Amino acid sequence: MSRKKVMAANWKMYKNPTQTQAFFRDFMPLVAGHTRDEIVVCPPYIDLYVAIEAVKGSSVAIGAQDLYWEKEGAYTGEICPGMLLDIGCTHVIVGHSERRQYFGETDDVVNFKLKAALEAGLTPIVCVGEVLEEREANLTEDVLRRQCLRAFHAVSAKKAGKLIVAYEPVWAIGTGKTATPQLAAEAHLLIRGEAAKTFGQEFADNLRILYGGSVKPENVKSLMAEAEIDGALVGGASLDPKSFSAIVKY
Repeated sequence: MSRKKVMAANWKMYKNPTQTQAFFRDFMPLVAGHTRDEIVVCPPYIDLYVAIEAVKGSSVAIGAQDLYWEKEGAYTGEICPGMLLDIGCTHVIVGHSERRQYFGETDDVVNFKLKAALEAGLTPIVCVGEVLEEREANLTEDVLRRQCLRAFHAVSAKKAGKLIVAYEPVWAIGTGKTATPQLAAEAHLLIRGEAAKTFGQEFADNLRILYGGSVKPENVKSLMAEAEIDGALVGGASLDPKSFSAIVKY
């Protein structure tokens, strides 16, 4: 079963448009002709236009880090799916642990955003994962089941075609701790099982599940060697063109 791996960069709140331009100037030659994996970069909203211009004519895709689920309206500070599509965005991260942790996003909000992204034809990268207390209390399975069940609620397999899931053990984000490849693969297997329950086995077999949590050039190879891991969602290590291209080419 060969699923094309997705190497995605989440820049979080880093880089202005000038720095974004500089990143792509250095990054694009490093991944020229690389077709084995899909490459997606998700910069802050304000950098999207510059990023999209910089990758024109290449196979590198640009995604946003979030979106709002209404089509338009009086929602000061929010960005809707149509706006992202109009400038040439193809992907969007939904439910990142930082959105859940700092901005109070619930599983239901993640579900609204996922549905809006799919409806608009964007490729959503839905993030799930447990925090340290949950891992230590042996609640990882319960948490992942709940997050998947609620995120996928009332989404049909037909609609969910473009869905990508990212497993992010929150205790491994930016801490330098990485889940061992085996631990990660177990969690991925569980998520795939949940997807099979909701969308059917065939869908689950094709679903790409990425690993996120302190992915670096040094550990990416052993993670990607796991059959269950279909790519990476990379934070800090994606801010440097050399480092991110090394991850992409693992």
